[in-house]
Amino acid sequence: MQQLRLSLSRLSLCLLGLLASTLTAASASDAEEARVLGWVEKAIVMPVGATVKVKLDSGALTSSMHATAIELRDRDGEDWVEFELELEDAASGEQLLTPMALPVERFILVRGAGGDDRRPVVRLDLCIGDQIHSEQFSLRDRGEMIYPVLIGRRTLQDLGLVDVNSTYLTRPSCEPGDDAEASAA
Repeated sequence: MQQLRLSLSRLSLCLLGLLASTLTAASASDAEEARVLGWVEKAIVMPVGATVKVKLDSGALTSSMHATAIELRDRDGEDWVEFELELEDAASGEQLLTPMALPVERFILVRGAGGDDRRPVVRLDLCIGDQIHSEQFSLRDRGEMIYPVLIGRRTLQDLGLVDVNSTYLTRPSCEPGDDAEASAA
């Protein structure tokens, strides 16, 4: 009886080992197929056409975009936000100031040392690599930050893997007139 238990234990260990190696092999092949991005990349903010540096930040849930003059408005009972995208085009060095008005997708509450901050979230198209992603961005004055755009986990899950030791592993190559639906297909 004791020998039977020992044999069953060995068989169980062998099966677990086989299962673990199969899962590891599947994860490795998935990782090989996934796109790898650096922790800092360049992307095109499509409505503006500006190429900007973006920080891929797994510590943030929602992506954030630098905006100034943020004003909430009511349009026929719906929340809208008027703001200015203030971005430096990394390709030309030119400072671009683009007034915009978009419907508010939702609001987020950010708690920090300075207190609670309620931010509007809007949908904007962003080109990373050769694909345009229609993503939600909270609007905030990031003028004191190094990167005007921060990409959070909600967006990262669709982009690929992040190599925290690398930067600029891809170049944005979308053309004006491309849209998120066409690129995502």
